[in-house]
Amino acid sequence: MPITDRQCLESPAAEKPYKLYDGNGLYLWISPTGVKAWRYRYEFNGREKLIALGRFPDLGIRAARDERDRQRVKLLDGIDPSAHRQLRRVLPAQVENSFEFVAREWHQRFLDQWVPSHAARNLRRFELYVFPWIGSMPVDKIEAADVLAVLERLIKRGTVETAHRVKFLCSGVMRYAVATSRAKADPTTVLVRALPAAKERHFAAITDPAQLATLLRAIDGYSGGPVVGAALRLAPLLFLRPGELRQLQWSWIDLDAEQPEARIPAEIMKMKRPLRVPLSRQAVAILREVAVLSDGRNVFPSARRNGRSISGGTLIAALKSLGYSGDLMTVHGFRATARTLLDEVLQFDPDVIEEQLAHAKPGSLGMAYNRTQHWPARVKMMQAWADYLDGISGRPQRSEGEGARNRIQTMRTGAILV
Repeated sequence: MPITDRQCLESPAAEKPYKLYDGNGLYLWISPTGVKAWRYRYEFNGREKLIALGRFPDLGIRAARDERDRQRVKLLDGIDPSAHRQLRRVLPAQVENSFEFVAREWHQRFLDQWVPSHAARNLRRFELYVFPWIGSMPVDKIEAADVLAVLERLIKRGTVETAHRVKFLCSGVMRYAVATSRAKADPTTVLVRALPAAKERHFAAITDPAQLATLLRAIDGYSGGPVVGAALRLAPLLFLRPGELRQLQWSWIDLDAEQPEARIPAEIMKMKRPLRVPLSRQAVAILREVAVLSDGRNVFPSARRNGRSISGGTLIAALKSLGYSGDLMTVHGFRATARTLLDEVLQFDPDVIEEQLAHAKPGSLGMAYNRTQHWPARVKMMQAWADYLDGISGRPQRSEGEGARNRIQTMRTGAILV
């Protein structure tokens, strides 16, 4: 039931803070010292948030309701009121319709849908390549020529791929401006053929079985730290993206299930959908070995950063130490290796392979695809793949316990964590 002016005026201070609820998220907060302040509680992207609207009686009940309704309109437009307020603190109110303001607002809106590193890169691209040139321009006054001038600076530097990425980001901002009634059209749409084609870049990957066998033997002989060595040996078995591999946590892994598996949560995955990974006998053996070095949380703990996993650079450096620079093989390249050989040599169904690679499927049906499908086939495939890698590398067939005991003994006799 809505509160009245009289209730606001006559409600006394108490030993503990309490609230008078008005409705639709608005309430009056009363402190033990008698301070009375309006608060608005709302939900955005599944998270509960709170902002302060002002103090009573400076802000009366009608004004507080009007301010609450203004914030509710922002929510209907897909704008987070709290993030919007933070932006106004960074940028003055007179530039609220500027490209920079709208771009930062758009960036805030998608934070929950991006991997943190990707979000940071996007914001950095704006700050380096866009804001200095068109950031202060009113978003409804920006024309295709203005954006093209930004992109041509990048092209002249030889960074054509970055120019394409920046164009994509600018288009996202302009489409958002159109959707929120701050611009009439996205001017970047006419720039489709205004940029030279970016060179297609693939992660280096070995797909020849003989060369792969040589690499696997080199990994088995890795003389660095045992944590990094375990990550290197798991990389070809699981063919996860590097970030997904190095950030593995024990709470995601069940080694004692009838079919051991890892369940990687959506927030770690590139496509923001969870992934189940069947664990072969070989993968289970490696995980049991490295468990003795666990920090209780991370499968591959960093020796230099407490509570953190090893960095992406650590695995790159480890491959380089084996003689495999980025133009020969990458950690990400194990995905292409598996994709090629599982199809061409082991002849598994491409749909099963793509499912395990967690690749996005085109179309609305693909986006809604159930990631538990093909599970029996994926279990069979992952074990067959591990057996195939053992076969081409000439690894001795040992029991899981024997392999673990030998390596654990090595770990405990002086190996240094890297």
